[in-house]
Amino acid sequence: MLKDVSNSVSRVPSHGDIPIGVVKQAVANRRCMRNFATILFAFLKLALCVAGWVAVPAFAKVHPVPLEKNVDSATCLQCHEEKSKGKSVHSAIQMGCLSCHEVRVNKDVTRVKLITAVPYKLCFNCHAEKDAAHIKGHVHEPAVRDCLSCHDPHTSNNKNQLLKATSGEKKENLCLGCHTQGTNVPAKGSRHAALDMGCDTCHTTHKTGADLSTENKFHLTKGTPALCLDCHDAKDAGLQKAHHNQPFASADCLQCHDPHQSAAPKLMAKFQHAAFEGGNCETCHAPAQDGKVVLVRKDAKSLCITCHDDQAKHIESAKVQHPGALGDCTDCHNPHASSQPGLPKTDSVNMCLGCHSEVADMGKKAHLHQPVFNQSCAICHDPHGNDNLHLLRASNPNPLCLECHGPDAKPQKVEGEHLVAIFNGKVKLPEDYFAKVPVLPIKYGLGHPVEHHPVVDQMDPANPDKVAVSLNCATCHQPHASAKPNLLVKDQEANTAFCSSCHKNLGVQR
Repeated sequence: MLKDVSNSVSRVPSHGDIPIGVVKQAVANRRCMRNFATILFAFLKLALCVAGWVAVPAFAKVHPVPLEKNVDSATCLQCHEEKSKGKSVHSAIQMGCLSCHEVRVNKDVTRVKLITAVPYKLCFNCHAEKDAAHIKGHVHEPAVRDCLSCHDPHTSNNKNQLLKATSGEKKENLCLGCHTQGTNVPAKGSRHAALDMGCDTCHTTHKTGADLSTENKFHLTKGTPALCLDCHDAKDAGLQKAHHNQPFASADCLQCHDPHQSAAPKLMAKFQHAAFEGGNCETCHAPAQDGKVVLVRKDAKSLCITCHDDQAKHIESAKVQHPGALGDCTDCHNPHASSQPGLPKTDSVNMCLGCHSEVADMGKKAHLHQPVFNQSCAICHDPHGNDNLHLLRASNPNPLCLECHGPDAKPQKVEGEHLVAIFNGKVKLPEDYFAKVPVLPIKYGLGHPVEHHPVVDQMDPANPDKVAVSLNCATCHQPHASAKPNLLVKDQEANTAFCSSCHKNLGVQR
């Protein structure tokens, strides 16, 4: 294409006896074509760079002053002295400018670039322990490959070369550039005073670990309740009265309280057990003895079924029983409060993955089904047991999947709560949950992945009561995760080879 443009530029006729106006027009056209060729070449070069086909030095800028290839740091600092001064100077400055930068001289043009293709790769040369590729656990998202979104590579007025402080109002607070906790408290709500002390009072950004502890998941300086007790004295008379003189010093404060803000007083969690919310602690608790909790029944399960007898009957009568539901209710549920409906003891995902390690291992794959790893396993599974295989909420994969992805999916708003319900009210989800759920254009059992493609069992034309080809969502998709997009079975790619597994003659020339 570029060759054709070049040829068209060179084929401007000689002006000889041609009128001068025509000559001027030809010259103008030639300049226009040259400009077009230059722009087109630059555009194609950029496109190829983005696609990864052309290697171009990263961040290579023309230096305004000619330099020698092996210039020393003293020469750099003659103009860039401010890079070596400040309250917090990067230790790499002492190693010399060429420890991070490369000077290239070509035909008297000086260019300066980083010694790596991208900045975060350069950072990991010294800070290898921060490389997310080798860390097990939840990594703070910017720390994966965007160090410069938080740090200045040279100097700063803040510790660790942070671009802004980790305290103060939104404009001067680095963390509040992405996070909104504590910035929009409802009129009758509450806000944790610790926010004014700075986010790093409780958090250390790069802390993580392989275990699914609260400390690692939220990058806390230490776990709860130890972190809370640094400021809140468990022997304080006011705190003891607020907790009805029950022992709370060894409890996880985050089971009942939101650490940032709440729509309710005293930072109470969003969802509360009715008895707890009403302050009727004596319904379940007797006065504490020897610093230990005392229940009004012999154990937690017998206490729970005094109010939840229907769940006990459901668990016992289920044809497919969940072993976890046969145990103590508080193995999975917090009896006081939770940030999620149903009062899960931890979040609704990790609570299940703690036992189902085979599903947890799937979380290492590149493409995850959002409900499984981000929302709740209980969207698709009945955690208390039912009559369906794998405790699924439907006996067939299609009605299960189409409850969310079907064209007739109609989540119902839950009055008085910012929630919607599906499966006849059995599953509650955030009110904005379905904003990003893809809806399939299926009609009369046809329409996915292409128009007229069937998604239901195909019957034998000779015997309408006999299934000729068994077909449902699970025929093509796996429900948890995949190494490839679209969650196709056996981690396959969406291509002709995949379709050929059913359509044997696909692509055969006739």
